[in-house]
Amino acid sequence: MKKFLFLAFLISLQAFSQQNKFSGTWGNQKCKDCKKEYIFTITISQSNYKIFGTAEVTSDHKELNSGILEVSGHVYPHGDKAQIKLKDKNGVTSSAVLFVKDEVLQFNKNGGGDIVPKDMILNKLYE
Repeated sequence: MKKFLFLAFLISLQAFSQQNKFSGTWGNQKCKDCKKEYIFTITISQSNYKIFGTAEVTSDHKELNSGILEVSGHVYPHGDKAQIKLKDKNGVTSSAVLFVKDEVLQFNKNGGGDIVPKDMILNKLYE
């Protein structure tokens, strides 16, 4: 009986640790009735408490295009908040905080270069 309880405990821990809420492709492309001058897309993968991925700002205005940005960061212990760092090919960095709730990602820029917008709400585009 003790072995069964221990095995059930291990399975529940594994299930809890695999809730990777941040994984997927997120973007502001599904925005209705808004005047967008840019499209921000971030594709990230969460492995336990680490985040890796890429991001990009695209626009008709050349000065707003960012190119491919490297994303790295970590997820806070409760799993609904993450701190990320975005880095472009020239080494310019920017940091941001992500909050996830109900399939919506809130992006808030903390500081750094002007390679990404300040804050926005992102919807999940792909798993």
